[in-house]
Parts: sequence; structure tokens; C-alpha cells
Amino acid sequence: MTKIITAPLSGMRDFLPQDVRRRRYVIDIVEQVYSSYGFEPLETPVMERLETLLGKYGEEGDQLIFRVLKRGAKLEQVLGGRPGENDLADAGLRYDLTVPLARVVAEYRAQLPRVFKRYQIQPVFRADRPAKGRFREFCQCDVDVVGIRSVSAECEILSAGAEVLCKLGFEPGEDFVIRLNHRRLLRSLAKHAGIPPFQEEAALVAVDKLDKIGVEGVAEELHSRGIPQEASDRLLEWLRSTPDVPAEVHAGLEEILGGSADGETALAELARILKLAAAGPAGPALRLDPWLARGLSYYTGPIFEVEIRGFAGSAGGGGRYDDLVGMFCGEQIPACGFSLGLERLLLILEERNLFPSGLEDGPQVLVTLFSDELALDSFRLAQDLRRQGFRVDVFPEPGRYGKQFRYAEQRRIRIAALLGPEEKARGTVILRDLARREQEEVSAAGVGDWLRSRLTGDLES
Repeated sequence: MTKIITAPLSGMRDFLPQDVRRRRYVIDIVEQVYSSYGFEPLETPVMERLETLLGKYGEEGDQLIFRVLKRGAKLEQVLGGRPGENDLADAGLRYDLTVPLARVVAEYRAQLPRVFKRYQIQPVFRADRPAKGRFREFCQCDVDVVGIRSVSAECEILSAGAEVLCKLGFEPGEDFVIRLNHRRLLRSLAKHAGIPPFQEEAALVAVDKLDKIGVEGVAEELHSRGIPQEASDRLLEWLRSTPDVPAEVHAGLEEILGGSADGETALAELARILKLAAAGPAGPALRLDPWLARGLSYYTGPIFEVEIRGFAGSAGGGGRYDDLVGMFCGEQIPACGFSLGLERLLLILEERNLFPSGLEDGPQVLVTLFSDELALDSFRLAQDLRRQGFRVDVFPEPGRYGKQFRYAEQRRIRIAALLGPEEKARGTVILRDLARREQEEVSAAGVGDWLRSRLTGDLES
């Protein structure tokens, strides 16, 4: 008989009970914080029309969209010729949660408030090469504001994201920073360096890789993309000379971009964000970084990215995308958003041992099964304890207590409840603490009180 491969596909994962508990712990915090800022929940389908997805993520992003093959007669018709990849597919798995949001806003504008604040926590998919902290299926925790141009929206979003990280145990400015920039500032720098408009996007894609490949790597990338040498040299000179002090960064940019309307507008918006965000948890974490680019082509204004000290790659990011919704409805609707990467947060929390103790929510009590004749009594006891708020499992068949205790220990169940013929005759139950290797016989009416006193901390998990 041929053995079936049972491991999940590369870049995909199974989540065992402890994994699920940890994910729920983080997601619960994210939902609590986002809700406290006035954001409402939204969910969208895992598949979108291919035309909805293509052309929104830049040249590299479009290549990473998982295509979904056409079905039935449509596929047979295409296969009759020499089809390309997009001919074979008419749908794709969602690449992020922002483009689906833009589609939803365009579809349901009449039913949504003028300023729509939403959060969404769902998996997304990338046809990427898996690596540490990078998966083909992963969960994003998004928060967005649609319908307002004021940078107060960015400040709310940044504060919400920073508060999530604080509640997870990270200190702003110490454990994490939020790098802040503006796409119009980047375009002004590219223009001032002498990069032709038609090569601007290619140059920004190269600059976006600065933290991964360094200045020299960016130089090679610019050369490979055909950026004029003089313009490339000027851009690289600025890259190498960028100071670390935010005030000096701002002053240096003003000097470089003096007279640029776009550049001055961008700097003014960034200064406003830094000022307003100082009132919330994001303030100590914000760092002005004029070379942060973010690869997605739909960004139009301020952009930001979370960097956790000692961890390569970003743990989240976002920005303003005032033109994206308009691609679906033909009218510009301002929007901005932020996304935290759940998988990377989980990885960092585990590496740094930041998960709280007591995340277990498995059974607290095992009701043993002495015999078939006493099975009804055991099930009645279990139901009574469940009504009192305990998590209770019943051993599935009569057997030796040793076997039942081993089952409880495998499942990390602390208390075993023994109800044999002698206990039934006396109206009692023996409660055995498997962790302490001790037991006590209590009245059937007092089992709940005894468990509450012994499992006080466990009951709060």
C-alpha cells in the first residue's frame, strides 16, 4: 500500500492545541485593542477575482499571487490553445487584506459610514519561498480608516498598533521602533536626484531593499535596473550620509528638498504625525526614516513599518493609499491602514519567552469510569461540574485507575474524580490531585467548592 505524505505543504502549517492557544492569546489582545479604538470587525472571502488582485502590489507582488485554476468547460476551452498563467486562472487567493477592503468599500458604500474604521484578522497567501518567519499562508491583523484625509487617522492607527505591542510585553523605543516615511518625500528625493519619472518606481523598489542588502546592494540593484549613474550616485550619497537624530534628518531633508512643493508637504505631514502621536503609545517608538519605501505600489502618502530589536524583517507596517478604493469605484476615497504580522509576533514571543503562564484551557478535571454500572453516575457528576463552570473530561471506558491517571497526565489534567461503589454508597467523591500526588474524599455536594479552592489560578486561565 502506497504511503500518503501527511506533512502539510511547504510553507503551510498545522496548529496543535498549544499553538492554537497562543494564537488566540495574541488575537484576543489585538481585537480588544482595536475595538477600544472604535474599529469594527470585517471578514472577506479567501478567494478574489484575479482582476481584483492584479496590478495592486507592484511587479514582484503580482508574481506571488496564488492563482486558482478555472474549472470545467472554461478550463477545457482554454486548454485547447496555448494558454499562459493568467489564461488558466480567473481567481486567486487573497494576497493581503487591504485590496479586499477597498473592494468592499466600493461595493457597500451606501451601507457604510462616511468614515469607516475596520479591523480584520484573517489568513492571506503568498506564492513565496518559505523561510524562517515567512510562510505561504499566514495571518494578518489589519486596522484601517477609510474616508478621511487628515493624518489624525494615521495617528490613531499607529497608536492602536503600538498599544498591541505594549500589551504583548514590548517596550516602545526600546524593544520596538516604528519607522516612518512618506511616499511623496521619496518621489521628491528621486526627482531631485535626477531619476526620470518612468524609472521612479524601479528606483523605489531598489531602495526598499536597503535593510536587506545594504547600500552597496542597492547600488547594484539601481545599476541592474538601468538607473542613470549620476542620479544613482546622488541618491547613494544621500543614503550614506543620512544622520540618526530625527531633528537632523528633518533639517537635512529640508535643505535637500528646498523649493519642492511635494517634499515640503510630505515633511509637514510627517511633522504633524510625530506631534500628534506623541500623545499615545506610538510616540516613543516613532523614528523618521527617509529611505523606508515599502514595496506595495498602492501607497500614496505616509508609510510606516515596525522593527523589533534583534529580529530581522518587519513585524508589521502600512500607510496611506488614497487611490486604491477609487480603482474599484472610479472616485478617489482616502484611506490608510496598518497590519501586524501574527506569525512573526508569535515567533518573537516564543523566542523571548513572553507568553504568560496559564494559557492552558484544556480539561481541568477527569471523571474516571469505574464500571459500566456506574457510568451514568459518572456522567451526571461531569455534567454537574460543567454547569458549575469547570472544564471536564470523562474517561471513555471502564478500566484500571492507573491507566486513567496516565491518560490524565498525558492531557495535563490536574484533578481526577473517582466515583466507585463505596463512594456512591457514602455520597462522596474522591478527588486526586495528580500534580501533588495526594487525594481527599469530599461530599458530592462539596466537590465544586473543593475544586474552586484547588484550581483558583487554573479557573482564571
